Amino acid sequence: MKNLRPIAIYLPQYHPIPENDRWWGKGFTEWTNVKKSKPLYKGHNQPNIPHHSIGYYNLSDPEVLVKQALLAKEFGIYGFAFYHYWFNGKQLLNLPVDNFLEYKMPDFPFCLFWANETWSRRWLGEEKEILIKQTYSEADDCNHINWLVKVFKDQRYLKVGNRPVFIIYRPLDFPDITRTLNLFTDRCKNSELEKPYFIASNSHNGNIDLRNLGFDNILNFEPQLGVLPDFMDDRKRLKKLLRNIRLSVFNSKLKIYDYSEAKELMLNREISYPYFPCSFINWDNTPRRAINGIVIKNNSPVIFKKYFKKSIELLKKMNFKDDENFIFINSWNEWAEGNYLEPDIKNGYQYLEAVKETLALPINE
Repeated sequence: MKNLRPIAIYLPQYHPIPENDRWWGKGFTEWTNVKKSKPLYKGHNQPNIPHHSIGYYNLSDPEVLVKQALLAKEFGIYGFAFYHYWFNGKQLLNLPVDNFLEYKMPDFPFCLFWANETWSRRWLGEEKEILIKQTYSEADDCNHINWLVKVFKDQRYLKVGNRPVFIIYRPLDFPDITRTLNLFTDRCKNSELEKPYFIASNSHNGNIDLRNLGFDNILNFEPQLGVLPDFMDDRKRLKKLLRNIRLSVFNSKLKIYDYSEAKELMLNREISYPYFPCSFINWDNTPRRAINGIVIKNNSPVIFKKYFKKSIELLKKMNFKDDENFIFINSWNEWAEGNYLEPDIKNGYQYLEAVKETLALPINE
């Protein structure tokens, strides 16, 4: 396949910020939850510990991102999609991208993925105990695109043709997303930029074809936890017990699923539009939600490789133009969700190696 571009989604929450200090305690980063996590059943792989070659890094140091980009490039990752947090003109966790832009390094393609969710003390997108609210207005759209234009002009910014790629996590949360996209387009044209290449994530949109609202394409985000039975039910249940026993866990409360079974459920969702595939590595958000978390177990580099190859085959069937051949990997470094490509002490570099090896394979029609 020509110009296949694997893009790893990147979490920037590895440096302290005043807001997290206030909400979660002094010095809070993603590592805080990762380090304190404990196993909840026999064989539960917690805590996840980064490989000694990367350690518990701090993104306040611009050199960390340089090393990460070099590592990603070595194993076939084309670029990063940085989660971008914008709340009515206020940015959070923006230091890594700020450093990326200021120091002009690393020389690595990137784009922004606006994670436009309200932040709360829950970690599943529920608006309970709100920390900072996501709001929308035309005035804020103007301020936002005025800032984005400066980023879009960076020579490393990911493009389709000459169009800067911009991804939105929850497109249907906007009062009028088409108006926002049109405003962004007009401002870009006034700034001698082409219309952005808008990608909608279908994280919470089901089978809605968001191209009808002005998007150019759709990211079939993974994991789609909504396909998992009882994924929001934190109570003890007999059916949970029966399912967990099958996975060698005697517990009626924990929400545990098999990776291959979960992947098949996600792949068999009804989707009537073309899309960019996404492959998730693993999932275990018990470092964030403890006993109420979701664990998807029984993955391995070999199984991941099988499904990553399927994703590439799916992409080929979409028949996109060469410069649209994006395949997303979730994620580079969501450690508190057990969802990361970066090397750890359990698997070393095997997931990265699985990516590189898969990219070298012949792809079936």
